[in-house]
Amino acid sequence: MFMGHFDFRRPMWRLGSWIVISEILLCAPAMAGSKLEAKYVISAAGIPIGKSEITVQIDNDKYTVSATGRASGFFTILINGEGSVRVQGAVSEAGLQPKNFTASIKKDNENSEVKMVIDGGSVVDLTAESSIPDKDRVPLTDAHRHGIVDPMTAILLPAGQSRTLSGDVCQRSLPIFDGRRRYDLDLSFKRMDEIKLATGYQGPVVVCAIKFKPIAGHHSSSLIVKYLSEGRELELWSAPIAGTPVLAPVRMTTTNLIGNLAVDAEQFAVTH
Repeated sequence: MFMGHFDFRRPMWRLGSWIVISEILLCAPAMAGSKLEAKYVISAAGIPIGKSEITVQIDNDKYTVSATGRASGFFTILINGEGSVRVQGAVSEAGLQPKNFTASIKKDNENSEVKMVIDGGSVVDLTAESSIPDKDRVPLTDAHRHGIVDPMTAILLPAGQSRTLSGDVCQRSLPIFDGRRRYDLDLSFKRMDEIKLATGYQGPVVVCAIKFKPIAGHHSSSLIVKYLSEGRELELWSAPIAGTPVLAPVRMTTTNLIGNLAVDAEQFAVTH
């Protein structure tokens, strides 16, 4: 989904500080042209294996997310390949509503292209092409294309009605469809923490625990699907995009057989 400089020392910030900072970062009116530029390093057992960049543009009534990434090397038994993703949608009181999603992925001997139009959480137009056969994919049905959100919009967590940085943002299940695979990410609150990145953000973050539940469209022989669905817990660290009621990832981790697989922000900068 970065080698930032993290400060895990205690004590944690006082409750009053959490509330004041949360209100400043999240309760300010959404600004036209609020733009997040984030850069990440992907590592396994502390060894960098890839990089990713995400740009999030949030205006009063629309948003755009663009992402590129690549992972390769000896430790990529669970994650390998390169790709780009882009999603455009609307901003409303209900949150971010995706409209158009495109993805281009190159992985080993597989190339895939996805174009998807979403209306009210349902896929109304879909083109999904792949260079390898779908013989071992778990079948998708029409029902799997309704009540969904794309994977990029899903990781931009809404602050909620309280508009404060709290564990409430983690109390949700994300029904994700990427054009080929349908899966759920069940989030739950784990803790509040703080972070200091090399460039950009420093301050409080919300840490959510994530459970991965594959539903359909995945290869039954997929190593990463098998690995993640074996009850393993992932952590998602989210920080506010200043001037908006939206949070974005600064860290994602899970444990594998050779150590931690992590995605860490080295830059998380917001401009207006």
